[in-house]
Amino acid sequence: MSVSRFKATCLAVLQRVKRTGRPILITRFGEPVAELVPPSPRTPKAEWLGSMEGRAQLVGDIVGPVVDDDAWTALK
Repeated sequence: MSVSRFKATCLAVLQRVKRTGRPILITRFGEPVAELVPPSPRTPKAEWLGSMEGRAQLVGDIVGPVVDDDAWTALK
C-alpha cells in the first residue's frame, strides 16, 4: 500500500489489520518503508493484592521500639 493511500485511509487500515490479523506493507515510490502488524496477544496482569504472599518472614517484635528506652536522649 502506498504512503499516500495509507495516509488517506489510516484508521480504516488499522481496523482492517486488527480484524484480519494480517500485516500491511507500506511503500514509498515502490520501496518498503514500514510494516503495520497486529499487536501480540496481551498477557493478563496478575492480581497485585496478595502477590507477595509467602515471600516475607517476620523476625522479632514488629510492634515494640527498635532501640531500648535508654538510648533515647530525650528521655534522660
